[in-house]
Amino acid sequence: MMYVRVFNDQHFILEEAITGDFALVKAWKADRAGNVIFRKSARNFNLPMCKAAETTVVEVEEIVDVGSFAPEDIHVPQIYVDRLIKGEKYEKRIENLSIRKEGNVKTESGGPDDNVRERIIRRAALEFEDGMYANLGIGIPVLASSFINPNITVYLQSENGILGLGPYPSPNEVDADLINAGKETVTVLPGASYFSSDESFAMIRGGHIHMTMLGAMQVSKYGDMANWIIPGQMLKGMGGAMDLVSSIKTRVVITMQHSTKKHTHKIMEKCTLPLTGKQCVDRIITEKAVFDVDSKKGLTLIELWEGLTVDDIKKCTGCDFAVSPKLMPMQQITT
Repeated sequence: MMYVRVFNDQHFILEEAITGDFALVKAWKADRAGNVIFRKSARNFNLPMCKAAETTVVEVEEIVDVGSFAPEDIHVPQIYVDRLIKGEKYEKRIENLSIRKEGNVKTESGGPDDNVRERIIRRAALEFEDGMYANLGIGIPVLASSFINPNITVYLQSENGILGLGPYPSPNEVDADLINAGKETVTVLPGASYFSSDESFAMIRGGHIHMTMLGAMQVSKYGDMANWIIPGQMLKGMGGAMDLVSSIKTRVVITMQHSTKKHTHKIMEKCTLPLTGKQCVDRIITEKAVFDVDSKKGLTLIELWEGLTVDDIKKCTGCDFAVSPKLMPMQQITT
C-alpha cells in the first residue's frame, strides 16, 4: 500500500519496505561464521537484500577461517547470513564488454546516427564543471565522459555503487566485477570508492550529486520527462532515473535526438508516455538545438546548430518556445 505525504511543500510517496522469504546472493568471500565480503562493484542491492529476507543464502567463491577478515573490511555481518554455499568452477560472464579505443573513446557502431550522437556528446561535455559530482545515464550521456576537459576534475558516480569512474578499460584491464550501471566494463580513478546501491541512492536523493545527464523518450514544455517505458515494448525498466531526478538540488540535463526515428516529436506540449519525473528537467541538448527549461515559463532556445534556422526548429518541435536574445551557434568541445 502506498501513502502520499507532504514534507516541506513536496509530495512524497511512502511505501512499505520490501521483504522476502529468501534472498539468494552471490558474493566473493565469506568466513565460516558467515561474515561476507563483496568484490568491487558487485555489491549493488545484495547488501540490503541480505537484511530484508527471512532467510539469506550466500554463494561465495571462497570460504576462509574465522578471523581471516579484519572487522572493518566486512560488508555483511554474520547475523544476516543463514546459509553459505561454496560455488565451483566460476565463469564470470560480461554482459557488455566495453573497451577503450583511441583517445579513450568507446568505439561506436559506425552507423548513420554516429555523427549525430557525437554532436550531442561534444555539446553535452561542456556541462561538466570543475569539482562536480555527476551521474551519467546509459547511452549518449555515458559517452560524454570521454570528452571531459582534462583541465577540470569531475567525479563520476554510477548508481550500482561506484564513485570515481574512470575511462573504459584496455583489454588487459577488463574485470567482470567492475561494471557501471549499464553493465559496461569500466575502470576507476585514484580515490574511487565502492558501496551498495542503497547507499548510492541515498547520495542521489540527498542532493549530493550536482548534475545528472540522462536520455529521454519525451520531454514536455515544462520539464516533465518520460524515459523508462514504451507500452507494448520490452524495456529493462526505470533503473535509477526516478531517484536521479527527485532532488531539487540536482541539475538534470537531457541528451537525446530531437525526433524519433519515425520523425515524431520528442519535445512536446505534454508527455504521452508514463512519466519518470515532473518539472525536473533543466536543459535539453539535441543534435539540432539546446533549450533551457523553466517549470513555469517553458522552453527557451539558447543554441542552434550551424545551418539551421529558428523556423527549422519550430517544425520539428511539438510545442512553442521562446528564443533567447543571446541565441548563439551550438557549442562543441574540442579534443
